[in-house]
Amino acid sequence: MASYLNALGLNCALGQGKQAVAKALFAGDTSGMRAQHGWVAERALTVGAVPGELPPLPALPDHPPSRNNQLLLAAALEIETELRAAIARFGAERIAVVLGTSTSGIEEASQSIASYLKQGELPAHYDYAQQELAAPASFLSDWLGLSGPCFSISTACTSGARALLSAQRLLKLGVCDAVICGGVDSLCRLTLNGFSALEAVSAERCKPFSVNRSGINIGEGAALFLMTREALPGSTAVALLGGGASSDAHHISAPQPDGLGAQAAMRKALAAADINAEQIDYLNLHGTATQHNDAMESRAVEAIFPAGVPCSSSKSMIGHTLGAAGALEAAFCWLILSEYNPEQLLPPHQWDGQADPTLPALNLVAPETRLGNKRPRRLMSNSFAFGGNNISLILADLLLAEEMAEKLAEEPGEHA
Repeated sequence: MASYLNALGLNCALGQGKQAVAKALFAGDTSGMRAQHGWVAERALTVGAVPGELPPLPALPDHPPSRNNQLLLAAALEIETELRAAIARFGAERIAVVLGTSTSGIEEASQSIASYLKQGELPAHYDYAQQELAAPASFLSDWLGLSGPCFSISTACTSGARALLSAQRLLKLGVCDAVICGGVDSLCRLTLNGFSALEAVSAERCKPFSVNRSGINIGEGAALFLMTREALPGSTAVALLGGGASSDAHHISAPQPDGLGAQAAMRKALAAADINAEQIDYLNLHGTATQHNDAMESRAVEAIFPAGVPCSSSKSMIGHTLGAAGALEAAFCWLILSEYNPEQLLPPHQWDGQADPTLPALNLVAPETRLGNKRPRRLMSNSFAFGGNNISLILADLLLAEEMAEKLAEEPGEHA
């Protein structure tokens, strides 16, 4: 069953808001990736920080401040009109909030703990709730005055994508009539030092699928959708045709080398969308620029798309946004299919152009490559995480979703 992503609010290293992000995305703008000191001792790291001022947080008694919630609020304010209209239409108790995150407010909490280690006591403003993984979803629900299901998902780098799948499941089960879903993560010393300890972080801008790739860059951002069973009148809607998830459980941090788990997720997504691999017009790669992940994904993509598919990784433009990555990259697919892309451009793959000869060759998108005007259009987005956690999502323009709905209506029998 397709669901509809009726509205989108987002921010990342490319900018704040759909207009700014789309302009930079299709231009292949990497200027948001900048070297910064202070995250890891005695080392400058290239990170993707959200530019500009963020909105002040409202005074909610159970929600201590965090940059993570500011990023989330900025995304929500962009679509506040649509969110308030949905509340009026469906009722506060029939709207759920499902968000992916991996950092929540741990950056602010860790500063308080550092103060404790130096001074022997926690600052007066410290509140453990600040770092709870549930904090972003709870904050958004309380800010909007909702009483429907509300939870956060933390499955590492698939969190944002899994939030969309969970939202779709809630709608399918009739638990609610609309879901505010997506992902949010802020830059954080804990994660930057953790990945640095794993020797997985590059000091320079990352180069996905290059023979010279040397690791990831970390970024931050938020993407927020309003998902419903049907396209809302007057909205800019994109269809989520379906998704697939798998867990190969190969290793706590390394992916399964042959990519069988990633292949399974992509095959399940194709089956859920009732389409073939040849019908995918573009693939947003997970593309982290680590040795193992890029090798695995190259093999998996070759297996699913033996004839090739236009593809690119956006992480050289925004960094790896961890718990927000799956939602942000689904948002980029939304932008490709939307009115914010009048020239029908695809996001270019930004790297040094030096392919790894040991990996299967991919059809990496060059600048000014266009999707074309054919309809319907179908896009896939991959997210792969620690522990062998894999998710693929398929988005499409409304024409295909409407055709699927008509097909289901014509078929005999019940449809769950």
